[in-house]
Amino acid sequence: MRNPDYLANELLTVFEETGDASLIHLAERIFDDREPDLRRLPMIRYHFGAFEPLDNALSILVAAGLLKIRRQGSPGQIREHIYLLTIKGREAMASLAEAAPELAWYRDRAAIVTRIAGDKGGKALKDRQYLQAEYAGTELNHIIAPITERVRKRLDAILERAGR
Repeated sequence: MRNPDYLANELLTVFEETGDASLIHLAERIFDDREPDLRRLPMIRYHFGAFEPLDNALSILVAAGLLKIRRQGSPGQIREHIYLLTIKGREAMASLAEAAPELAWYRDRAAIVTRIAGDKGGKALKDRQYLQAEYAGTELNHIIAPITERVRKRLDAILERAGR
């Protein structure tokens, strides 16, 4: 979600695997709406990929009863964090999206990310990002490079093959 060009790339990859043309339309919309320029929130590459501490931001949502966090593993050996939107959280998102339509973008993009991610865990998704040379080649403690131009060319080639 923070790197719309990476999301568009994933949409194209899944399109090529499944033939689901709706994914091409979503990728086109990302570029038509200039999301890689306007919505990109850069992340820093650390030892195990993109990372940003979430505890402070998520604690507000947990305290308000909007989110629950489940951890898999044992103390000191946490393997995975699972973030669950509560019914109250879902209602709050619906209310906010209706009151401020610009916030609906986050809901809509989260649905797309969920659709693409399927039942894969964080490690599997991170491994997919490392297939991108720009991501894998980013030096530690540097901003992960965008892939906007490459993905735009990939989309154009797919559209050209489809006769569009």
